Amino acid sequence: MSELQKFKIINKIEGISFIILLFIAMPLKYQFGYPVATKIAGMVHGLLVFAFIYQIIEAKKEAGFTLKETALYSALSLVPFGSFYTDKLLAKKMKMMVA
Repeated sequence: MSELQKFKIINKIEGISFIILLFIAMPLKYQFGYPVATKIAGMVHGLLVFAFIYQIIEAKKEAGFTLKETALYSALSLVPFGSFYTDKLLAKKMKMMVA
């Protein structure tokens, strides 16, 4: 499996964990008084952020991301649902690399 494929997978998983943290764990904590939800989801998401950072560096080496692409993918990871747009961009990049 290529580093770009690994990045595509970790990007999607990290994005889903961000959505879970924001839209499930945070309401459980602040509306229903269940703080353990953010502790668990936050820890998992934090570990996935480290995996994301490592994998974007590895994918950059392999796929030759420009600084602009790397910054865009990184910025999109900070936006809810941004990772799904990144996934679309990566699919397009992978298709161009094959052609």
